Amino acid sequence: MRSYRLDKPGQSDGLVLHEGEEPAPGPTEVLVRVHAATLNRRDALILGGRYPLPARPGVIALSDGAGEVVATGGAVTRFRPGDRVTGSYFPRWTGGRLRPELGDQLGCTVDGLLTEYAVLDEQALVAVPDHLTWAEAASLSCAGVAAWSALTGGGPLPPGGTVVTLGSGDVSLFAVQFAKLHGCRVIATSGSAAGAQRLAALGADHVIDYRRTPEWSQEVRRLTGGEGADLVVETHGPATIEQSLRSAALYGQIALLWVVGEEPAELRIPDHAYAGTMATIRRYFVGSRSDLEAMTRAVAAHALRPVIDREFGFEEAPQAYRHFLAGGTVGKVVIRVAS
Repeated sequence: MRSYRLDKPGQSDGLVLHEGEEPAPGPTEVLVRVHAATLNRRDALILGGRYPLPARPGVIALSDGAGEVVATGGAVTRFRPGDRVTGSYFPRWTGGRLRPELGDQLGCTVDGLLTEYAVLDEQALVAVPDHLTWAEAASLSCAGVAAWSALTGGGPLPPGGTVVTLGSGDVSLFAVQFAKLHGCRVIATSGSAAGAQRLAALGADHVIDYRRTPEWSQEVRRLTGGEGADLVVETHGPATIEQSLRSAALYGQIALLWVVGEEPAELRIPDHAYAGTMATIRRYFVGSRSDLEAMTRAVAAHALRPVIDREFGFEEAPQAYRHFLAGGTVGKVVIRVAS
């Protein structure tokens, strides 16, 4: 069995291909033949040694992947051979509030899914919708759940409400799709023509070029008749938090996904930006298995398809990382594990 392990986190050559024995599932575990895995920004941060949670040396990389159940332990009741499954980002967090003892993450503190075969506890797995390809099914559990949590983890959105999304990163692409599923109007920002085209194709009602319009909150206000947005899915914070605050309705919500940059960042809110709003800033970070299950039900009901940027073969995993690290991707970067 071949797996990519992070032998030297913090170094560009830290992703190393290993050979090993095919694992066997324990009583409550499931053996999955992985068909595809995908990259998220956190995987680049882990490789670069800049992720807030230290990676276990030698951990199998990547949180997101999907595959077929090939064997189960004797006590497993949730799955059987032949089922199509994906792993939950937090394999021990099944629902409710996240507690410190449930904080393990696939591809960081416990083995991830950039491997030909993976063993996970049955409680860490979720069935994937039948209409999805393996590449699409492998795209859900990090960025997809993060976007779902941003949309559903706070107060309910009003019918026909307005959602603002920032840029064309993976979370924002999912957020546009999920906001449309909820019957919302979407105002997206983008700094590239390719990103703007993709956002519009996904259903964004308006796309603002934030390079031409750095004070894009003014355009959000204009498009909403001065009312502002009911929800801003803030994926570029803290740098953009002032514009997000100025975009929010009086009692709007800002769902904040903190961006880890090259330098330590601080959340600074100018008095003049905060004084004119009663908006709530809500921190979010991916979600539980229950959130993943709710999201996959919505994906199945609406035949939603994740956006794919490019696919690589298993032997091309280092090239996939380099493609992702180069920036400019629009959609998920996929590594095909099984042919």
